[in-house]
Amino acid sequence: MGVTDGQVNPVDDLEGRLRGGDSQALAELFSRERDRLWRMVSFRLAEPLRARLGPDDVLQEAFLDASKRLGHYKDCPGCSPFVWLRMVVNQTLADLHRRHLGAQRRDVGREIAPWSSPFAQTTSASVAIQLVGAFTSPSQAAVRAEAASLVEQAIEQMDPIDREVLALRHFEELTNAEVAETLNIEQKAASIRYVRALRRLKEILAQVPGLSDETQHG
Repeated sequence: MGVTDGQVNPVDDLEGRLRGGDSQALAELFSRERDRLWRMVSFRLAEPLRARLGPDDVLQEAFLDASKRLGHYKDCPGCSPFVWLRMVVNQTLADLHRRHLGAQRRDVGREIAPWSSPFAQTTSASVAIQLVGAFTSPSQAAVRAEAASLVEQAIEQMDPIDREVLALRHFEELTNAEVAETLNIEQKAASIRYVRALRRLKEILAQVPGLSDETQHG
């Protein structure tokens, strides 16, 4: 699959080099995906932490973490390079939230689903902030705060996986295949959940005074 007209597919070659522990391949991958990772961190960074750290700070630490964990990539045969790297960045961000905000550390051996991470609430808050910011002006501070609170409460009532699919597709802009791999669900299920989450999101926005029931991204 990785050969076309006698040439090695660059994507497959990069993955092979990563599995071989090639640090230069990691640097290439990180550089290639930096914008997407920056968008992810910016979206999920908790508001109280923004005064101390920015997305660039998080990515710098995440790259060091990825370098230390590169040897483990070969033990994840089904992981695509980007999804694996995003997982490392996600874990770095979770560690930073615990370190700076004092959240209780989880047991080392306990597995956590991606949508039930220690900062799952940040997703709801981030969705609310992004949406309300899109439909209100800075001069509407009081309206914005009240609307964000209402939207966040409503989003908290969504199915956790639907909420995470919405975050991954709508705000992080992952492909459907990447969402399915990230959440370990079938691509068809990811698509169905995304459509359902968008429908619910529009219902939520329609119920909040002062907000449009149209979203910026279809």
